[in-house]
Amino acid sequence: MRNRQLYSILFLFISFFFLSCESNIPNDREQIINDRVDSLIALMTLEEKVGQMLNLGLPALLQGEFYSVRDTLIFDTSKVNKLLIKYGAGCIQNLGNFPLTPQQWRYYIGYIQQTVLEKTRLKIPVIYGIDAVHGANYTAGSVMFPHNINLAATFEPELAYRAAEITAYEVKASCIFWNYSPVLDIARHSFWGRVYETFGEDTYLTRQMGVAQLKGLQGEDPSAKNKVLACGKHFLGYGAPLNGKDRFPVIVTEYMLRQIHLPPFQEAIEEGLLSIMLSGGTINGIPSHADHFLVTDLLKEELGFKGVVLADWGELDILYRIHKVVSDEREAVKDCILSGVDMVMEPYDESFAVHLTDLVNDGEVPVSRIDDAVKRILYLKYKSGVFEDPVPGLDLYPDFASEESNAMNLQIARESITLLKNKDHILPLKKDLKVLVTGPASSSLNCLNGGWSRTWSGEDTLYNDTEKFTILEAIKNQAGNSNVFFSRAVDYDHEINIDDACRKAAFADVIIACLGEKPAAEKFNDIEDPALPGIQLKLIEKLSKTGKPVILLLIEGRPRIIREIEPWADAVLMAYLPGNEGGTALAEILFGEFNPCGKLPYTYPRYCGSLWTYDHTLLEERNMDFNPDGFSPQYEFGYGLSYTSFQYSDLVLHRDSIGTDDELTIEVKVSNTGTRAGKEVVMLFVSDEVASVSPPVKKLKRFEKIDLYPGQTQKIIFKIDSNDLQFVNSENKWIAEEGYFTLQIGDQKARFYLSVN
Repeated sequence: MRNRQLYSILFLFISFFFLSCESNIPNDREQIINDRVDSLIALMTLEEKVGQMLNLGLPALLQGEFYSVRDTLIFDTSKVNKLLIKYGAGCIQNLGNFPLTPQQWRYYIGYIQQTVLEKTRLKIPVIYGIDAVHGANYTAGSVMFPHNINLAATFEPELAYRAAEITAYEVKASCIFWNYSPVLDIARHSFWGRVYETFGEDTYLTRQMGVAQLKGLQGEDPSAKNKVLACGKHFLGYGAPLNGKDRFPVIVTEYMLRQIHLPPFQEAIEEGLLSIMLSGGTINGIPSHADHFLVTDLLKEELGFKGVVLADWGELDILYRIHKVVSDEREAVKDCILSGVDMVMEPYDESFAVHLTDLVNDGEVPVSRIDDAVKRILYLKYKSGVFEDPVPGLDLYPDFASEESNAMNLQIARESITLLKNKDHILPLKKDLKVLVTGPASSSLNCLNGGWSRTWSGEDTLYNDTEKFTILEAIKNQAGNSNVFFSRAVDYDHEINIDDACRKAAFADVIIACLGEKPAAEKFNDIEDPALPGIQLKLIEKLSKTGKPVILLLIEGRPRIIREIEPWADAVLMAYLPGNEGGTALAEILFGEFNPCGKLPYTYPRYCGSLWTYDHTLLEERNMDFNPDGFSPQYEFGYGLSYTSFQYSDLVLHRDSIGTDDELTIEVKVSNTGTRAGKEVVMLFVSDEVASVSPPVKKLKRFEKIDLYPGQTQKIIFKIDSNDLQFVNSENKWIAEEGYFTLQIGDQKARFYLSVN
């Protein structure tokens, strides 16, 4: 309380000092903020400005080596004095090697804020940033949601909004004002290790889910107690690496960048996104962090982005050590800042600030570029509310990890899980059956959560939330201990005892095999073989020979090839990375307490040499005989079964021709023809029959999730216009061309004509 009073007194003084008299300022929040920013910049030295552009990792302020293992995080006074006071670092981010409780975050961030308030000349608070990508995942005890790929599988933007809203609340409860989220990358390579952080392969779905997440995080006022600053990432094309490896070169036309990758960022900017993080790697040979066209011409000038452009972790070093586009760190700083970057993650030390100050003094970087960057940074800080209350009290957050928030977590996990196969309606299971549970993901919370979970890699079991249930535990809760046998049988890539699992299968009525990936993040999630490890395939092969039905659960951050084992499975459930409530959600679906309704947000490949996205061109479908029937993925985008059945009928277009200023109204009826209530995602696809650029076979334009009881029919109404029919032409301009279009909802199709005025 004493510290909070000190902060309030200091900031009252600062406000008076900067403004002289508040009554002389127009009653407009934006104008007030801009005036404050201008007043503050006018007082700053070059060194103070450059300091605001420095983004440090928390371990840079702590005792010991940066990556050393610590049981306790202890500030190093000499490092604090140098980095916070002498060089005036404007941002701190990340964590040590373990998650902190809200009370611990409050202590560490409070110490940082108190230091700059008491010992720096202008007393500009630090802004703290974190990668809270599926809940406040670096805060102990927080609600840890399914990853974004699960949110995408729900096809329900409201759920993305709710998850983001809870995340913002719990991040702010940790005294953190800036969240490096949402991820707006489009995952165009299905083996990329960061697929699970995205909303899948489709641009429209990503736009809808990304904006919902942005609004949940940031809202209209990011300074509110339950909101934080959002940061869209990674600009641009990061989800299309040539070979699926993280930070691998992206080779892509400007047409594809504009058509596929740019729209989610553009829409987020229009909805008030205040910061953007650049992508690692290169686009057509040019590192993103030194690409003036990308950062300044496209993002800042063409899109009109007024927020902060943030360099990713350690990318300055990579410019000269890996990309080899400059000879040393000084040149890297110069190229990065001149490209338009405003804040740089130089996590380890002050070297960035030293070089940039020298570059300005030597006339190689203009002061105007520094002033532009610092103005954006200070505006971001004022918008965040960190000037007003840098360490909000824990008493403001009584609903941290509340029952309601955990219930929402469970609901998202339920609605994301996707039923891909259900031979002879083997699912749902009866609770009196004897069940064998096996496989590497069967008894692991870490597998359910994946990377970015309490620790960066998500591997450490020490920090798991012990009150949450693994798949095995959740199945026991449903069926009873006496009905469940367990044999892990294999780990991720090596055998434990497959014979033990086969012996226990003799006593079971059904086998539930939980396969998947070990937790990993970023580059550590690269794989050499897109198939599941051979030992997991061997487990399914041997279990299938027992004659007992096999239910296959896939716990994986991206699609792994299952072509060889899929025929041996009687049912397949895709769980993606369903989070802390994933075990419970899976068990509820297995035993019929919840009817699965998830849909694939990407195309699930059958072969590693045949990778499609659903919006491919007809040329890509040609088989070895040049006939257009070569498109044969394991499962298509948007696919997902239910325990009930749905029928589409009576597709009606209110007109068969529209102009560029007209709106087309579309109606379709959806009926639940099964025996139990269920949810269905109604998707509207449009195909351009002829275009000057070879068109995709179809594009998702609208979707709506509905809930129907048996025998119920609901009429769905969609509206589209000529903007939905546009594409990027050979001159990289968005246009709509006159001609026929085919529209498809379920198995219903209709045709209409667009007249260009």
